[in-house]
Amino acid sequence: MIINKYKIREQNESLILKGIIDHKNISRAELSTLTGLNKASVSSITKTLLDDGLIFETGIGSAGTQGGRKPIMLQFNPKAAGILSFDIGIDYLKGTLAYLDGTEVVSLQKKRITVDAKTVLPLLEQAINELSKAVAVEVVGLCVAVHGIVNENKIVFTPYYDLDTLDLYQELTARYEYPIFIENEANLAALGEYVFSLDSKTLVSLSIHSGIGAGIVDHGVLSKGQYGEAGEIGHSILYPNGKQCPCGNHGCLEQYASNSVLYETLAAVKKLDYVDSAIVKELIDNNDEETLQELKNNAFLLSVGINNIIAVYDPEVVVINSSIYRNSPALLSVIEKHLTSRIARKVLIQNSDLGSQATLYGGIALCCQNFLNIKELKFHS
Repeated sequence: MIINKYKIREQNESLILKGIIDHKNISRAELSTLTGLNKASVSSITKTLLDDGLIFETGIGSAGTQGGRKPIMLQFNPKAAGILSFDIGIDYLKGTLAYLDGTEVVSLQKKRITVDAKTVLPLLEQAINELSKAVAVEVVGLCVAVHGIVNENKIVFTPYYDLDTLDLYQELTARYEYPIFIENEANLAALGEYVFSLDSKTLVSLSIHSGIGAGIVDHGVLSKGQYGEAGEIGHSILYPNGKQCPCGNHGCLEQYASNSVLYETLAAVKKLDYVDSAIVKELIDNNDEETLQELKNNAFLLSVGINNIIAVYDPEVVVINSSIYRNSPALLSVIEKHLTSRIARKVLIQNSDLGSQATLYGGIALCCQNFLNIKELKFHS
């Protein structure tokens, strides 16, 4: 049983929790040394965390070189609570119920569905009920990822569906008692990489699909800008007076370098009715010259956007989250070849290890950061 399960934990509790999570198996004396808190405070705080079910005692540690009584070791209890995380695309819904450390309990996916302002709430309610009934665990947060601009839980602009006409946050908070978060999918993908995949303190994650978005994380904090529009690299201008974009600009990067544009181009070139990442991989495996040339062109255009975002944010790592680049990792070298500046050469470019699940992991991360009151949260190492 978790006491006061939705409260924001006070600073010293969070400090102790972070020490236990980071070290995995640690004594009270070691926590006192690590945090600078006196032993009485550590004892009191760990008792509260034990009572809340967030930590447990694992056994007896070593007495050390000075002898004396052997310490009781402490570990974090990831199964103390669950988190619901959803990714709502233009024609799909993915969801998961996970423990605090990101371990999946149960998941679902609905493909080729109609997602709009009228259908999204019934879809979410059905999915929430389905996941919640699967296992008895206290839910302490729910996050919904949308493909568009979000500012303080309000959907501001969605270019490819009309969810910006609905106050999804208000609708969900009226229905559920646990904390609700609405966030941009690229932001969440970046946060998922930070918490569950990478050791880096600063990173940019590029989510490439129907559009191109970037999530920016600095020491566990999403950099979203004043109006939630930071990282909209897909709407940076590649060609002035170029193609019209739904954002209102002309010549936006995502009108030339997104996955959907590449699929359309290859469908026309190869005279196919339909192209997706699996077909692209098949064409690559067959060394199709036209496909390889289009991919090289795509990588070059994408490198322009990556160069710009490196110049602005100076991250340690740029993560590329794209089904095409996951299937064709050699394309990374094409991008790197075009990143010739002194600044860009220092930055690691890599494919996402979390792949299509990165956004769901990000939703788990955001809820867990809130519940534990730990920004620099790391569960992967």
